[in-house]
Amino acid sequence: MSERTALITGATSGFGAAAARRFVQAGWRVVATGRRAERLQALAGELGEANVHPAVFDVRDADAMRAALDALPAGFADLDLLVNNAGLALGTLPAQQASLDDWRTMIDTNVTALVTLTHHLLPRLVARRGAIINISSVAGVYPYPGGNAYGGTKAFVSQFSLGLRSDLHGTGVRVTAIEPGMAETEFTLVRTHGDQAASDKLYGGASPMTAEDIAETLLWVAGLPPHLNINRLELMPTSQSFAGFQVHRG
Repeated sequence: MSERTALITGATSGFGAAAARRFVQAGWRVVATGRRAERLQALAGELGEANVHPAVFDVRDADAMRAALDALPAGFADLDLLVNNAGLALGTLPAQQASLDDWRTMIDTNVTALVTLTHHLLPRLVARRGAIINISSVAGVYPYPGGNAYGGTKAFVSQFSLGLRSDLHGTGVRVTAIEPGMAETEFTLVRTHGDQAASDKLYGGASPMTAEDIAETLLWVAGLPPHLNINRLELMPTSQSFAGFQVHRG
């Protein structure tokens, strides 16, 4: 296991940071990517520079991404696993009131950046008969008011994962879409542009999933025998289930 290397995007917080810690604990080396250099450096300091290589770039900057990944040092360049975790939701307003800039940022991050990075790393993953885990969301399956563009981007991630799985048939590369429900991270703070009260209200008393829950799931999927592929995996806290249909009367 000590010879296996994972690249985890969005490793400065939430699922990504928890996954980096859990994978290192299990004996993997990790390339941790993100925009916030100080957080990545702290993560590398915590887990050991022999175990974590911080790669600082914004996933939306394709040139910076390629430069960083093409410059990975020996010991980190041969990738066995790509975890496409970087992503975000912005805004909770209905479509007719939503910010087009927020929509574009979600599409640029959750869709365009994900496919660009994946395309760049596919030759390495095929050469290593590796694996790809894409973080999608239940929002890509079940619509809800205010989910609009975010739900659309996550539906893309799930369908793209299935398409990759089909295209990579015969290569030995495994592809999985993880579709989490409510999990308490910085997600809602980002979505509400820093509204701590909104975040506290959403998660308060709900016993949501944690970043560590998702990290444990990622490690389990990555550690399955090479002949076994999880196509898609949906997770929710026990406290969350499916909403009813909306009916307008008037």
